[in-house]
Amino acid sequence: MDGNGRWAKRRHLPRLMGHQAGADALDRTMHWCKEAGIRYLTVYAFSTENWKRSSDEVSGLMKLLSHFIKSKEKELVDNGVAFRVIGRREDLSPRLQKEIAALEEKTKGGDFTLVVALSYGGRDEIVRAAKNFNAEAQRRREHGESVEDEAVFSSCLDTAGIPDPDLIVRTSGELRLSNFLLWQAAYAEFYFSDVLWPDFDKQEFDKALASFSRRERRMGGRKGEGEG
Repeated sequence: MDGNGRWAKRRHLPRLMGHQAGADALDRTMHWCKEAGIRYLTVYAFSTENWKRSSDEVSGLMKLLSHFIKSKEKELVDNGVAFRVIGRREDLSPRLQKEIAALEEKTKGGDFTLVVALSYGGRDEIVRAAKNFNAEAQRRREHGESVEDEAVFSSCLDTAGIPDPDLIVRTSGELRLSNFLLWQAAYAEFYFSDVLWPDFDKQEFDKALASFSRRERRMGGRKGEGEG
């Protein structure tokens, strides 16, 4: 979801107003996904590198997230939206961690899942998963079980239980993955948009889906359908 800062700068507004506009765009996109029958939406809200931003911007983003959690709780529950966070949540404040855990519990079982990547980095996730995998592999060996399976490693990732993405959309003209879902994106399709995230509208959403629908999906050298 790139372009919040540039969107605000072009309008001579504070960067945090750009992030607020980005939150509004997320709200719209979530509804469009549900209408289109998409069951999982994962958004890259805050990367491990974003901690290097100014303290004012970081603090403002955390407050914005807390506000989203509090203000959207009833709407998410009423609309069957399961809320889930991936990333290094231990980097977040204890208060925010409690708010996240409470919302995850209250929305558990929804038929649509909003996954928010917070203090997240793909390489960091893989390193953490490797440590968990070593422990799991040792346990399985002790019980005579096989560990030579990608599914076992996938179960050690933050996204355990979530299908790999079929389509990854990046806005604002950037043409790189930027440490997002490195393991999970192995067979994902990509759609790059020049539109800044706060300006991401239904027309651009439909263009992304139309582009995806025209592609012949191949996974591991075989034709196939994606999972999520």
